[in-house]
Amino acid sequence: MSHPLIERLHEDFGYPEVTLENHDGFVAADDIGVLFFPGDPKRYKETTDVAVVLPELVAAFGDQIRPAVVAKKDEIALQKHYGFRAWPSLVFVRSGGYLGTVSRMKNWAEYLEEIGELLTAEPREAPGFRVLKEGPKAQPAG
Repeated sequence: MSHPLIERLHEDFGYPEVTLENHDGFVAADDIGVLFFPGDPKRYKETTDVAVVLPELVAAFGDQIRPAVVAKKDEIALQKHYGFRAWPSLVFVRSGGYLGTVSRMKNWAEYLEEIGELLTAEPREAPGFRVLKEGPKAQPAG
C-alpha cells in the first residue's frame, strides 16, 4: 500500500514510476537519475519525510537530477541490485551506471554535500548483494 505523500510525487510532480521493465531505460540516460526507494511507510517512518524533501532537493539542484519512484512490486529486486541496506534510499545513476546512494533522512546540509559529491562521481557497477557460503546473510559484493 502506498502513502498519499508518495502518490503526490506522481500526481503533483509528475515523477515516473520505475519498474523492472523500464529500469534499464531510466538508468541508461546521460543525465543523472535519482531512484526513490520508499519502502513501507509504516515500517520506515522516515519514508514520508524523504517524500516531502525530494521535490525540494530536485528544486535545489535544478535540472541536474531527474527523479523517479521505484514501484513497490519491484523494490526488493532493485534493492538487491544496488546493494543498499537502509530504507528509504535515494539511488543516483547515470549513463547505465551507479553513482551512489543516500539512505535515510538527512539534514539539509548533509543532503546538499552528499548529493553534490555524487553529481561529479564516475558511473560504476552497482555493488549488489551476494550470498556468502559461510552463512545465509546477504553481504555487499566486492
